[in-house]
Amino acid sequence: MMSIMENKVAIITGAASGIGLAIAQELATRGVRVTLSDIDEEKGNAAAAELPSARFQFANMMSENDCQRLVADTIAAEGHVDILVNNAGIQHVAPITEFPLSKWQEIMEIMLTAPFLLTKEVLPGMYERKWGRIVNIASIHALRASAYKSAYVAAKHGLLGLTRVTALEGAEYGVTCNAICPSYVRTALVEKQIASQAKLHGIPESEVVEKIMLVEAPIRRLLEPSEVAKLAAFLCSDDASGITGSALTIDCGWTAH
Repeated sequence: MMSIMENKVAIITGAASGIGLAIAQELATRGVRVTLSDIDEEKGNAAAAELPSARFQFANMMSENDCQRLVADTIAAEGHVDILVNNAGIQHVAPITEFPLSKWQEIMEIMLTAPFLLTKEVLPGMYERKWGRIVNIASIHALRASAYKSAYVAAKHGLLGLTRVTALEGAEYGVTCNAICPSYVRTALVEKQIASQAKLHGIPESEVVEKIMLVEAPIRRLLEPSEVAKLAAFLCSDDASGITGSALTIDCGWTAH
């Protein structure tokens, strides 16, 4: 039976498409009032308009002010924040010897510093209400490494560390924090990697999914965003109140090796 979470308020970053949008849709079906955040205002507003009790707010995850305003404005509009899903992310594929420092810093700001800032902003209210759920969308790369993804892998490993510290600090206040670690998901972020992966590995683009992305997975397919969304929604429910500080894999068997 689906867990209903009426009167809960969620912020989801990177919610204009892909995993973030799927999580927003899933939570909305369970009665959650959702704030979708993204830098893509057109897609974000369109997505929010299709959901019940949803709003969109532009926020650049590289801006401390935007992160703080995202939480403050959501509280002003909805009264409180019960759920935070840190999902926004980007990718850059290059050898360490050719990896631009500017791109390294951008990835760290968006995928590690922003989750820290948003967590810092929502925790006081969660502590006061003795209930909160923080879900960090990590990656199988929070647990495993792949060549040519130094910044992404480092950021996701760091996000898992932040997840565990948040879980320890929030436990006495009824706040849980978990990381979801999916293998490759059928999103625009994954599709954009195909050309660069083909160039780096010297193979045709048509072979990247099969020979690079799925090679470690016994179940040889891409995940769908909805699969990740359903796990996220479960972690946000009262049914998951005993799960915290965990790295939950949904990886088609990747880590079973």
